[in-house]
Amino acid sequence: MVHCIAPDTKPDEQQQEFHGRVDHPDDQNSTKQLLISSYKKNIYPTLKADISQNPQDSSFPTSKSSKSSEVEWNSSWWEQFKVLLTRGVQERKHESFSGLRIFQVMSVSVLSGLLWWHSDTYHLQDQYFCLQVGLLFFFSIFWGFFPLFNAIFTFPQELPMLFRERSSGMYQLSSYYIARTAGYLPMELVLPTIFVTVTYWMGGLKPSLLTFILTLSIVLLNVLVSQALGLAMGAVLMDVKQATTLASVTMLVFLLVGGYYIHHMPDFIAWLKYISFSHYCYKLLVGVQYSANELYKCEIGRRCKVVDFPAIKYLGLDYDNRWCDGVALIIMLVGYRLLAYVGLRVYGKPGLS
Repeated sequence: MVHCIAPDTKPDEQQQEFHGRVDHPDDQNSTKQLLISSYKKNIYPTLKADISQNPQDSSFPTSKSSKSSEVEWNSSWWEQFKVLLTRGVQERKHESFSGLRIFQVMSVSVLSGLLWWHSDTYHLQDQYFCLQVGLLFFFSIFWGFFPLFNAIFTFPQELPMLFRERSSGMYQLSSYYIARTAGYLPMELVLPTIFVTVTYWMGGLKPSLLTFILTLSIVLLNVLVSQALGLAMGAVLMDVKQATTLASVTMLVFLLVGGYYIHHMPDFIAWLKYISFSHYCYKLLVGVQYSANELYKCEIGRRCKVVDFPAIKYLGLDYDNRWCDGVALIIMLVGYRLLAYVGLRVYGKPGLS
């Protein structure tokens, strides 16, 4: 409804009065009082009546009642999710499949395949061949570092936009977070899939389709956990430098306690391996790659069980309960995702719930 201020004087008189006040700046206060008086006389009563008849305007998010902190949104949660998901995918695809990132992954993949070219179980510790278990450990480390450091930048960079859009009541935080998470999945898992496919067969790992699928699944789960940890660090700290420093220290610790470099740790520090997702990933990869009775050439004319190889024996493979390690990774995935959401609730809250 458009309201106009009805003049209290005739047009000619009002025009003369206006020009007179323009010519005399000292009378500006009188002009202000005239406008206020006209507003109170002509507009305010009608506006007050409209508000009393329509206490809630659906054009803006308002409280449902004075006793409730819930917010009434313009659109449903599902509509918000779909719009945010579409926007996120369109924005993310250019970064996920940039030429530089594809070059990084493919070059490392081909180089790894050449370094472990057609290695086999019999060359598990041959001095002329890289340790085959080293390739499995490389899977867990590379796809721990790479997604982690890419995910750290996400929320600190998007915080100004998130705060601005949330302040205007455009969407709920939960719809934004879930849409962002879902939008990452298909694109963040494509390059790891290509990497494992190339390196697995070039590296001479077990030529079994089932083993390959299990290996790929473990690596992809490791990618999701690593990415979730990066999102959590970025959301909790909201400072790229601090989060990058913390991530570097964390990954170095995970690398050392992962089970490949150090086989005997003091009891007071051995517990660190149980919070390392790289350790669980490496342990699962070894468990699906080698059977309990598989042999390797340990000495001239002698064969030993793979599970007795020092780097593998330390892992304590339990073929009856191997999927407990997978459950540990899933728990980490859920925990890190929840931590990231809590961080966003703290930093991205503009006063709307």
